[in-house]
Amino acid sequence: MGFSSEVGIDLGTANVLVYIKGKGVVLNEPSVVAINRDTNEILEVGEEARKMLGRTPSNIIAVRPLKDGVISDYDITERMLKHFIRKSCGQGRFFKPRVMICVPSGVTEVEKRAVREAATEAGGKSVFLMEEPLAAAIGAGLDVAKPEGVMVIDIGGGTTDIAVISLGGIVTSESVKVAGDKFDEAIVKYMRKEHKLYIGERTAEEMKMTIGTAFPREEIVTQECRGRDLVTGLPKSIEITSTEMMEALSEPLQTICEAVHNVLERTPPELAADISNSGIYITGGGALMYGMDKRIEERTGIKVIIADDPASCVAVGTGKALDSLDKLSSSRLNKKNQLF
Repeated sequence: MGFSSEVGIDLGTANVLVYIKGKGVVLNEPSVVAINRDTNEILEVGEEARKMLGRTPSNIIAVRPLKDGVISDYDITERMLKHFIRKSCGQGRFFKPRVMICVPSGVTEVEKRAVREAATEAGGKSVFLMEEPLAAAIGAGLDVAKPEGVMVIDIGGGTTDIAVISLGGIVTSESVKVAGDKFDEAIVKYMRKEHKLYIGERTAEEMKMTIGTAFPREEIVTQECRGRDLVTGLPKSIEITSTEMMEALSEPLQTICEAVHNVLERTPPELAADISNSGIYITGGGALMYGMDKRIEERTGIKVIIADDPASCVAVGTGKALDSLDKLSSSRLNKKNQLF
């Protein structure tokens, strides 16, 4: 694979996406690393490591080095980034790409520094940071430079980022640590409480993707769910309906709707008028859940549009922002290479 000098990375809690200038999104893999505890060597990264989650012998651990949108294990994140950059860009001793990485809008200076250092150690020549909702808006094809308000909700794995954008900057925003992972946890909790069935995170994720529901469906769908019976301790399977899934997910969905409401309350009236005309855009993997748009629409009374290919919007936006980096005035880039 040829070398590319510009790389956009969506460093997500659930998945890492890499966008290369001129090629588009070239890599989309789970942010999971499998490590041999005895030797500390990395056995697998990405999809192969994800298959090991909850299934490893005692000397192997499969870990997710990012939690709630930020780095929880610095060393493993750096090694994972190095692996993904090499895999998508090719290897070269003197080759160092310019890297643009996305971070949730609520991260602290310490967390930003950790991301920047991990990317530099992984081989980035110059590393730029960008806020997720801004990247999501650019990736969704919205013109963020206009003096008009656009609202974006990016529902990822670890965080949901909500922002109102105008003139290329974020006017009001909120980041809540409730997203895909919390949906999975809510399903696990519900199954234990209502059915006395203990299921793993992967099973919960599969259920979320197939019968997960945010708004009542016209036709109820069902899925068989397998786990361990908490009463007998033996394997057991039961049928679960989409109506039950909606009940299981009600709490995290409520939190997201509240956060959207809070951002709208803090939005200047002129921009609020723009948003009620143009609608609210949702991106991220969470946008794919059935009825997510209708749920937010019901709460806000504003039409909600799901972006094309919502899961890769942030990565595409990150890459597009790199393209226009040279055009951005130096005033937009602060001393720490942040597009904030």
